[in-house]
Amino acid sequence: MAGPAPEPVHVARPAVIGYPDRFSVAPGEAIDFKISCAGGGEFQADVVRLRNGDTNPAGPGFREEVVPTAATGSYPARTQAIRTGSAVLVDDAGGLALGASGAVRGYAQPTTPTLGEQALISRWDTATSTGWWVGLTDGRLTLRLGDGTSVHDTVTDRPLHAWTWYAITASWRDGTTSVRAEPALTSANSLWSPAVGLAVATAGAAAGAPDPAVAAAPTVLAACWDSTVGATTGHYNGKLDSPSVSAGPDADVELAHWDFGADIGPAGAASDRCTDLGPHGWHGRCHNAPYRGMTGWNWTGEEENYRHAPEQYGAIHFHDDALADAGWDTDVTLVVPDELPSGVYALRVGYREHVDHIPFWVLPPRGTASAPVLLLFPTASYLAYANDHTASEGPVTQSVLGHTSVLAAADLYLLEHPELGLSTYDQHSDGSGVAHSTRLRPIVTLRPGFRHATGSLWQFPADLHIVDWLTGLGIDFDVATDEDLDAEGAELLGRYQVVLTGTHPEYTSARMLDAFEQYLGTGGRAMYLGGNGFYWVTSFHPEAPHLIEVRKGESGCRAWQARPGELHMAFTPERGGLWRNRGRAPQKLFGVGFTTEGMDHSSPYTPLADFADPRAAWLVEGIAGAQLIGEHGLVGGGAAGHECDRYDLALGTPAHALLLATSAGRHSDNYPLVAEDIYFPFDGMGGTDHFQVRADIVYFTTAAGGAVFSTGSIAWAGSLGHNGYDNDVSVLTGTVLRRFADPEPLPPVALD
Repeated sequence: MAGPAPEPVHVARPAVIGYPDRFSVAPGEAIDFKISCAGGGEFQADVVRLRNGDTNPAGPGFREEVVPTAATGSYPARTQAIRTGSAVLVDDAGGLALGASGAVRGYAQPTTPTLGEQALISRWDTATSTGWWVGLTDGRLTLRLGDGTSVHDTVTDRPLHAWTWYAITASWRDGTTSVRAEPALTSANSLWSPAVGLAVATAGAAAGAPDPAVAAAPTVLAACWDSTVGATTGHYNGKLDSPSVSAGPDADVELAHWDFGADIGPAGAASDRCTDLGPHGWHGRCHNAPYRGMTGWNWTGEEENYRHAPEQYGAIHFHDDALADAGWDTDVTLVVPDELPSGVYALRVGYREHVDHIPFWVLPPRGTASAPVLLLFPTASYLAYANDHTASEGPVTQSVLGHTSVLAAADLYLLEHPELGLSTYDQHSDGSGVAHSTRLRPIVTLRPGFRHATGSLWQFPADLHIVDWLTGLGIDFDVATDEDLDAEGAELLGRYQVVLTGTHPEYTSARMLDAFEQYLGTGGRAMYLGGNGFYWVTSFHPEAPHLIEVRKGESGCRAWQARPGELHMAFTPERGGLWRNRGRAPQKLFGVGFTTEGMDHSSPYTPLADFADPRAAWLVEGIAGAQLIGEHGLVGGGAAGHECDRYDLALGTPAHALLLATSAGRHSDNYPLVAEDIYFPFDGMGGTDHFQVRADIVYFTTAAGGAVFSTGSIAWAGSLGHNGYDNDVSVLTGTVLRRFADPEPLPPVALD
C-alpha cells in the first residue's frame, strides 16, 4: 500500500505579495522584506510614506509620497511557498529509527478523524516510504511500516470518534503487528459521557510486515516528514497527550516519553520546548505554534487553571492549518536613514501590472521623542483581524452588518489561498477557534486601500484617516505600535505630552493597560479616538513577539468560544476573555467602553448639558451652541457608528467626567446592546429602544494635570477630513489635541 501523498504546496498568487520581518523600526536599523511573485523576471521596489488609504471619491483620495532610499530599485522575482500545519519536531540523532521491534503509546483525541491521512507519531519519510508511522486512515488507528520497497498498514476495525479521548497502542515485532484504541473518558474530557457507551475499544492485528528502514527524517509528533521538500506533511487535527516510543526484544524499553505538562510553569506554557522524560532527553520543538495549556485525557473538570493542575493539562492541540511563520527568504533590506521622520510607510512593490504595499512604521531614534504627540497604532488588533474570512465565510456577518457583505478582491484572494493563515475571527478546520495570529506572513487585510465587508474602512486603512488629518493640519507626531508599547511600557508613553489611539484598539495586553494607567496617573494625556477599545485580553509571545494569543469565552461579542477548561492563556499566565471580567473595564481609564455595534449607517451626536458647562468652555471653542456634531463622514455617513462605547458610572467612568455629547436614539435596531450586558434575551435591545445603545463623548482630568478625551466611536476618524478639515469633528478634536500637547497642567474638573 502506498504511503500518504505529499500535501499540495500553495504558492502566493496572483502577481506579487509580501511581508516585513518586523512592524516597527528606528533610524539606523534594518528591516527585511520577503516577497513572492507569480513568475520570473524582476520587481520594482520603492519606499512610500502613507498619508491616506481611502479611495472613496467623497474624500481626499489615496495619498502617498515616494521617499528615495537605498532600497529603491529592481530585484529578481521569485515564487515563495507557504506550508501550514503545527507539529513537534524531535532530533533524536537516529535513536528512534526503530528496526524489527517497537511500540508507540499515548493518548489521542482526534477532532477530524476522517479528514484524510493524519500522522500522530512518526519517523517516516513520505518521499521514500521508509520508517514507521502511527496515525489515522479513514478515521482508523493505523500502524504503517515501510522498508523503501513495500509498505504495510495495520488498522483498527472501527474508526475513532471525534472529540473523544483514546489510549492508543501500536506495536510490531518480527513482522507481527497490532494496534488498539481504548476509550479514556471522564465525565468532562470528551464530547460524550462514558455512561452513554458510544465509544468502544477498537483493535487490529496482522502479520508479514517488513522491518522499517531508517528514514531520512526526524521524529515528528502530529505530522510526518517529506524529504523532497524538507517539510512536514500529513498533519493531524486534534490533541496528543503523553506520547512515548519503546523498543527492545518485547518493545518494552521506553526510549522517549514526552510530558507536555512538564513545560507548564509560573510564567505560563509559552515555551516551544516539549520535554522528554526518557533516558536520552530527546526534547521536541514546537512548529507553527500548536496550542498549549490544553485539557488532557485525565481532565476532571474540577480545575480550570492549567497552572494549578499541570498533570491534567498534558495535551497539545494541533491543526493542519496553523501558521506561525511563513519562513520566506529576504528579497529587499532597508536600513532606515537617520533623517527619515517618524511615520507610517510602505514598501511599494510593483510586478508587471500589479502592486502591493507592505506597511511598516518608522519610530523616532530609540529612547527619544521627536514630537509632543504620539499616534499609537493598534497592531495587536490588526493581527487579531489579519486575513479574516468574515466577509466570505462568517455565518452571521450579513446579519451583523445589516446589509449584504461587500466582497473585495482581497477577500476572494483569501478564499483561494487559505495557506495565508487565519484570523482570530475564524475557525480551524476542526471547528475550534483560532487563538493565535502572526505578523510573519502576508496580511492582505493590512493594506492602505483595503475595504472591509462593511463597504467602508476598518482597522489600518481607517487609522490612516487620522494620519491624513494630522498631516493636513500640520501637526507633528511620532508613531509607535502595540508591540512597542508591550515591550517598553509606560516609558514609551512618558516621552509624549499626548497619546492618540487608533480607531479600534480592541486587543490589549496587561502591560499595555498598565502603561496607560501609569501614564495617565502621572500627568499624561490620552485621546481615545475610536470604539470597542481595550476589550479582549491579549498576550504577546514572550520569546516570539510576532505572535499574539487570544482566548475568547463566556462573555463578549465573539466569533468562537474557548472549550471548557481552556480560557487561560499559554503565552502569559492569565485568564483570557474580556478585560471587563478581569475588573478592568475600559471606562475606568478612558471613560467609555463597548456597548453596541452596527454597520448599516453612522449617526451624529447630540450635545448634552455638560457641553455648555463652563468647565468645558475651552473644549467647545468654535462649535459652542452646535445642535449636532458629526452629521457627515466617510465611515457610514456620520461620526458615531460601526462600534460604539458608552459612559457608565457603574463600570468605572470617573464620577467627575463630563458627558459632552451622545448619539442615543439615533441608531437603528441593527445596533443591538452587547452580549455581556444581556442577562436575559428579550425584545427591546436595539438602537430604537435601549438607552445604552449609543456613542458618548467624554472628558475628564486625571492626577498630576493629565486628562482623557474619548469619542466612543470607530467612525469618528472618518469625519475628520470632511470639507478640507473644516468641520465640527475636526475643530473639536484639534482644540483638544493642541491643549493636551501644551505641557501646562490642565485645571482639574471637580465634582459639582
